[in-house]
Amino acid sequence: MQKRVFITALALLGSLGRSTAQIQPLTPFQAGERIIFLGNSITEAGYYESYIWLYYMLHFPDRRITVYNGGIGGDRAKNILDRFDDDVLPKKPTTICLTFGMNDTGYFEFLWANADSAAKARVKESGEYFEKIREKLRKIGSAKKVMISSPLYDETVKNPKNLFPKKSEAMRDIAAFQEKAAQEDRWSFVDFLRPMTEISILEQKKDSTFTLTGSDRIHPGNAGHFVMAWLFLKQQGMTGQPVADMVIDAAAGKTVRSDNCRISSLSGAPGDLRFDYLAFSLPFPQDSVPRLWGNPQRQTEALDVIPFNEEMNREKLTVKGLGEGNYAVTMDGRPIGNWTGAQLGKGIDLATLKNTPEYDQAMSVLWLNEERMALEAKLRSYYWLQFNYFREIGMMYADNAAASDSVNTKATKDWAVASKKDNYRAARYVAVREGWQKQMDLLIDEIYKANRPRKHTIRIKAL
Repeated sequence: MQKRVFITALALLGSLGRSTAQIQPLTPFQAGERIIFLGNSITEAGYYESYIWLYYMLHFPDRRITVYNGGIGGDRAKNILDRFDDDVLPKKPTTICLTFGMNDTGYFEFLWANADSAAKARVKESGEYFEKIREKLRKIGSAKKVMISSPLYDETVKNPKNLFPKKSEAMRDIAAFQEKAAQEDRWSFVDFLRPMTEISILEQKKDSTFTLTGSDRIHPGNAGHFVMAWLFLKQQGMTGQPVADMVIDAAAGKTVRSDNCRISSLSGAPGDLRFDYLAFSLPFPQDSVPRLWGNPQRQTEALDVIPFNEEMNREKLTVKGLGEGNYAVTMDGRPIGNWTGAQLGKGIDLATLKNTPEYDQAMSVLWLNEERMALEAKLRSYYWLQFNYFREIGMMYADNAAASDSVNTKATKDWAVASKKDNYRAARYVAVREGWQKQMDLLIDEIYKANRPRKHTIRIKAL
């Protein structure tokens, strides 16, 4: 991807805010909250909600929350209704985030002669099942509700595969009734569909193959998931919240500003300055590894189309009063870079540097979170079989030899079941599932130890 302009997407978000005045603002999560993201395979993939949680792990280390993956591949509103009591209520969520629409609108049906009328019927059916979900949500008075529109179906990308004309229109119809329900019930609403579509159309004017999804036009890659996380965090008001922002006057030997951080033990002269620095947040490291099966997209690619670092991940060090020439900057004795006095006077962004002790600390949190995700994926795979296969044959939670044999037989004819078969061999045992959950709990404990703010010594010395 090449560098892009962000202004239109930002303007679009602003216009959405003005058009949804009755919708409850999406407030930031608070300590102790239990949040479930309820959706289809895009949610089951786990990344957009994991990026949201990772942001909280790093930016609010004292604000421990729990985020649950409530996605099941292939789900429509009907399926979500069917599993709501078994899959959502036991988690006792304080916030329920609900998204659907991709599967509700259908796929190959858009190639049929009666595509328009069939699409209207599917949208109507989706709305009818949603009304039943809505009734259940209303009964959980203590939990906050967040409606989320589906991410885009990329109908405009140059791609010979999976083109279903007018599917996007049907998805917009579902997003419209989701938004209307949020207005009427005073719930929050986050729009993935329209901003992601707008970004894609803009970028495709420059590169017709650009997409935030994969080759199937449906499932976002890591960059698409990161855009979704950014849109959610933006609605929560995270724009403008820095990792830290510090301004030091080297000539006067004093701290001018220290936002979200503490500066102490400032000593030395403009040619050799040192101080202790404690940031109350950690930078958010962007991952350059493709992590979704069959999709080469990297999280870092999203930075070409959204201003995440500029808006939500800024750790600015500004040192005024330095003389001309070059300066070496170290953190805990580790060289992190050389800059001119003029560059340091304008400010450098520490969050974008990958060689700082803080970045290493943030990466340890990222990897712990990846391990947590891998275990949660095993559990979601188990529940996929319960809700999408065993329910249909009357063997929910049987988890015996007959159930295992049934999965093995079905796997020879059904690729979705086949993809879950090996996991089920272990997952059907209660002790294994409980072991996975205990491992996840331990990892979360380690995350909230590893993310604790640490004091570092910064030295700025003339070369």
